[in-house]
Amino acid sequence: MIGLYNRRKGNLLYLVILLIAFFFAGITAGLMHLKSLPSIEQIEQYEPTLTSQIVSDDNYLIRTFGAYNYKKVSVDKIPDDLKKAIVSIEDKNFYSHPGFDVTALLRSTIKNIKAGKIVQGASTITQQLARVLFLSQEKTFTRKFKELIIAHRLEKTISKDKILEMYLNNIYLGEGAYGVAAAADIYFDKKVEDLNLEECALIAGMPQAPSLYSPFRNKDLAKKRRAMVLYRMAEDGHINEEQAQKSSNAEIKLTSKSKRITLKKAPYFVDFVMRELQEKVEITEQEVVQGGYKIYTTLNYEYQRAAENSVKANLKGWGFTGPQQQAALISYDVVSGKVMAYIGGKDYNESQFDRVSQAVRQPGSSFKMFVYTAAMENGLTPFTKYQDVPIIIGDWKPQNYGKKYRREIPLYKALAISSNVVAAQVIMDVGVKEVVATARKMGITTPIENDPTIALGSSGVKPIELATAYGILANGGIKVEPYGIERIETANGKVIYVANNSYQRILGIKTVAYMVEMLKQVVKFGTGVASNIGRPSAGKTGTTDAYRDAWFVGFTPDIVTSVWVGNDNNTSTGELTGGSLPAAIWRDYMRVITANKPIMDFMYPEVIVDTTYEPGIHEEELEKILEEEEKERLVRENSEVIDEEQDDQNQHGPGTKTLEEIKDEKEKFNPVPVPVKRIKVKRTKRTAPVPKRNSPIGTSGF
Repeated sequence: MIGLYNRRKGNLLYLVILLIAFFFAGITAGLMHLKSLPSIEQIEQYEPTLTSQIVSDDNYLIRTFGAYNYKKVSVDKIPDDLKKAIVSIEDKNFYSHPGFDVTALLRSTIKNIKAGKIVQGASTITQQLARVLFLSQEKTFTRKFKELIIAHRLEKTISKDKILEMYLNNIYLGEGAYGVAAAADIYFDKKVEDLNLEECALIAGMPQAPSLYSPFRNKDLAKKRRAMVLYRMAEDGHINEEQAQKSSNAEIKLTSKSKRITLKKAPYFVDFVMRELQEKVEITEQEVVQGGYKIYTTLNYEYQRAAENSVKANLKGWGFTGPQQQAALISYDVVSGKVMAYIGGKDYNESQFDRVSQAVRQPGSSFKMFVYTAAMENGLTPFTKYQDVPIIIGDWKPQNYGKKYRREIPLYKALAISSNVVAAQVIMDVGVKEVVATARKMGITTPIENDPTIALGSSGVKPIELATAYGILANGGIKVEPYGIERIETANGKVIYVANNSYQRILGIKTVAYMVEMLKQVVKFGTGVASNIGRPSAGKTGTTDAYRDAWFVGFTPDIVTSVWVGNDNNTSTGELTGGSLPAAIWRDYMRVITANKPIMDFMYPEVIVDTTYEPGIHEEELEKILEEEEKERLVRENSEVIDEEQDDQNQHGPGTKTLEEIKDEKEKFNPVPVPVKRIKVKRTKRTAPVPKRNSPIGTSGF
């Protein structure tokens, strides 16, 4: 027992000695690091060293951070409103803490320990300055420890005003601006000392996410961020509520002079990458700019140029050149998810709004893919027949494009010609909830109404999500998320991130085979013939009510590309359909990028279909035909009844039932509802009432 006690005592003593050794080793390492740091005098000579690069998959340098606007200004020339705004939004206890905020630090430390990594910061202005001047941008506990030591040293060495001055001169504020003087010049064409309250508040709100809050890129978001800064200033007593309210409502007046850094190569894709850096890798824009990273992306710049040329040439050819008239395109590898081309708008210098991943637009008939996929998943086949005739569902009367109909047709032909009335019947049979669930599992995250009109694309979607969903069909039912960053290296070549996409089976192979064959029919014989590239491809057109949006989303066995065209102000495009300009953009781009690839077909079970397509019949003509057929049917039935009466009299003699009595019995004992194939023009199909709609319904069908 005594021996056991002595052993335990010895082990405990050993552990204590080990901990003490680690403690002193840590202090020694910290002191050695501090000695290696530049002196305060050297700090004042600091200027940003910008070496981070973004590289395409085919080794083109598509973005560097080497060009910038950097201006120093003394603290006495910086407006009090700007200094107070920065302190309120970034570090309200700046003038009272010793370099770090103990309360905030404890709160974030607990969360970081639970997560096992840095997930929440509590950085003061002094800590942020220490990170900018001395440290790497790695999110590690070691770096955080060094940051605290350096921040404390700065506080002991120089005044609070000097720290604030250095921070305001070196913080990155977007559009290539380093420091508040550069930001005042780039955003407002002013000297920093001439900024007013609302301009000071806008600049103060930018360090957290410079690109996100840039008023050149997103004025509405910049305005909301400015309002938050003003609210904090009022809360801290720097301004009153009336001033805060007035400045919050003030218009953002930016300079008309172009002083921003122009992104000449794939600028929308670069923004997509910057967002991905923050969301997936947890590296902020400031850290990227000052971290010396090399970011390898998935973009194929040759494909990107082909996409840009196709968009530019076709928009011009169709006369779609007004400032509101826009287009978007995303193209990615269906197996890996690598984004190969990305266009968020026709001119980045005019508008930085990314219509690929930020715009929510009505998809029109391109949403029918979800309706038919849900139908295939629930037992229907491409050969299931429906009546392509005018119908009414509750208070909703869907109509085909051009009011043309083809009577009884199989589903694969209904999708190829983009029949609206068949899609409406299918969603009623399959169920709205089932279609919504299918869209959700295939990648649509935007709100979807619980309304059968979604069959025709009444609920908005994002182009990137619609492309993701169609990619599932190209990839054998497996869902992959499109992504832009392949890997990231630090300045010394250390790999700190490698893409690791997830793969999830969403659809069965039979459903995929059915849907791909049906969408191939769209390209071969249906509304998407203008997209044909002379090799196996599939896709769907989409045109919304009043021609507000036009789409073509299509794919080959290895590439999926989504194209949207429309007006930013959601007005009509004239008579632009998905089968026209979007299909042409898709075709011209895909022809270029597939030119040197071997021709291959989709490797799914073969689905043999009849490729003869009858021309449509106009509603007025169809109504006459159906009326004549109805008359013939009544005559035929009356004739059959008379024949039955005659036979009965011959068999039973006098006293048998009259013709009217026989008719009454037929109606009484045969209460069978009219089957779908018997739906007549303008006859109400018995369904639940449709909820009233507050938004236009996509009825075009092309």
